[in-house]
Order: sequence, then C-alpha cells, then structure tokens
Amino acid sequence: MGINTESYSIQSTLNRYSKPAVFLHWTLTFLIVILVGLGWYMMDIEGQPGSEWYFNLHKSLGLIAFVLIALRTAWRLTHKPPTFATHQPTWQLVVSQFTHGLLYAAMILMPLTGFAAASLSEEGTAFFGIEIPRLVAQNPALSDQLFYIHELTAWVLVVFVAIHVLAALKHLVVNKDEVFGRMWF
Repeated sequence: MGINTESYSIQSTLNRYSKPAVFLHWTLTFLIVILVGLGWYMMDIEGQPGSEWYFNLHKSLGLIAFVLIALRTAWRLTHKPPTFATHQPTWQLVVSQFTHGLLYAAMILMPLTGFAAASLSEEGTAFFGIEIPRLVAQNPALSDQLFYIHELTAWVLVVFVAIHVLAALKHLVVNKDEVFGRMWF
C-alpha cells in the first residue's frame, strides 16, 4: 500500500501561508535584522565623522520597512492564517497568538516612533538623500523621548523575535511537525 501523495499535497498546501505572506515574512525578517544591527552600530558611532551616512541609510530602510509592515499587516488582517494540521496544546496556541500580537505591535511602533522622532529632530528625515518635508516643527525634547521609545521597542522586538525563532526551531527539530514549513518557501 503506497502513500497517497495527492491528499498529502493538498493537505500541506491548505496548511501553508500564502506566497505573499511568506514573501513579506522573510523580506521583513531580513530587513529588520539589518535595521536592528545598523541601529545598534549607529549608537556606537554617533557623532563621529561619516556617521550621518549610516543614520540616513537606517532612516531610508526604515521607511521601506514601514511600507512593507503596513502591507503585511493589511494582508494579515484580510487573510486568515492556515489552520494547524496537527494538534497543538492550547497553551502553545495562546503563547503563539500573544507573541505574534506583540511582534506586530513592535513592528508597527518601531517605524512610527523612529519617523516621528527623526521628523522632530534637527536633522529631519530623508529617503536615500531626498529630503522629506517637515509636517511638524522641530522639538528636540519630544524627539529624544520618541527615540527612547524607539530604542526600547527594538529590545522588545529582539526578545520576541528570539522567542519566535526558538519556537519555530522547536517545531522543526524537536516536534518535527508541519509548523515550521507553513512559513517556509
């Protein structure tokens, strides 16, 4: 008796995220890792000659990330995620939903606070050298507060990304179930 590959293929397709969701997930993963690493590096070289290039790159990539995050959030709100083929304990589903909720909140808050803080700063914001007009007057004190929230959110994002990655690896290596493959290419 052979394996019914047709029903397996249909079942595994039904339990996978859509191609746009997978594309946005991995593109943002790559971009967020670059942005967080670049952000931490920028804090070490702030004020040094040539550091403004890194700040402008961070702002430009952050604006791209914001657009992709908005697209991903809109996609997620309008497309129900696939169901799990295998049984997952209720506590894991609750932790997963909580973690995903905080990931989305941090991903949305990061570019909003970064853009607002940069817009209120003396330097302003540019997209790959093209100045973005100010919509508000400079306010260095408020800018500093928003940069603090931006930095704090980066740490929250890193912690919950780590939890997310560890859970994905657990499903891949320990459980050997379909959960990791749902968001893989």
